[in-house]
Amino acid sequence: MSHTAHIRSHRKPRRSASTIAMRTGVAGGVLSTLAVAGASGAAHAAEPVTQTLELPTLTADLAAQVAQSADVTQQAAASYQLQAERDAAAAKAAKQAKADLADAKKKAAEAKKKAEEAARKEAAERASRTAERTTLSASADTGSSTGTSSGSSTSTSTATGSAAAVVSFVQAQVGKAYVSGATGPSAYDCSGLVQAAFKQVGISLPRVSQAQSTAGTQVGLDNLQPGDILYWGGAGSAYHVGVYVGGGMFVGAQNSSTGVVEKPLSYDPPSGAVRVL
Repeated sequence: MSHTAHIRSHRKPRRSASTIAMRTGVAGGVLSTLAVAGASGAAHAAEPVTQTLELPTLTADLAAQVAQSADVTQQAAASYQLQAERDAAAAKAAKQAKADLADAKKKAAEAKKKAEEAARKEAAERASRTAERTTLSASADTGSSTGTSSGSSTSTSTATGSAAAVVSFVQAQVGKAYVSGATGPSAYDCSGLVQAAFKQVGISLPRVSQAQSTAGTQVGLDNLQPGDILYWGGAGSAYHVGVYVGGGMFVGAQNSSTGVVEKPLSYDPPSGAVRVL
């Protein structure tokens, strides 16, 4: 013990338990506060940092460029559409042209076929007449002149009455046009001329040459008389008719090239004849 310990004023005052506890609590509180603050700081340090980006401002130039780009895109689209429409129209026109060409070829082929058939028919008719000419040419010319006893190629001196009227009528039509189906007075076909001639004397003949070739009595080509009806082809199937006018001559509406003509029998020898008067 200190030599002064017994002196009251020199003794260190003893700390009470309550004071020590208070101090301990204060210190603990301070430490707790520091710990909390530290933990809070650590937590804040662990949070992710968010960065804010600023978008560029749309300037007037940039807006103009965008608008121009949009116009170019629209024009390109319109151009593509127009080209597509033109291509479609061209394809359609080509298809139509191909169809028209095929149709024209078909029609041309049909026309050619008809022309060839007509040519073959004409050739056959010519061949038939040529074959008959061997037996008819001599007798036709000789018999005709004998039958008329006039010696004149166009004489109608032996034709009397109705026959003379028929001959006079057909000779008056020479030079007029040939038109298929025509019966006068400005144009005729072969049977139309014959029908009109006999109508002048009150005789009604059938309209077509096939029927006219059997309308009267069949007579030989070596015994013809003026006014007899000549026919080409078979009796009942004749394709042409005319009127014998005497002197080895006949008048007929031949075709569209010659019209109504007066020709000798040798020009186109007939197949037969019928007598109506």
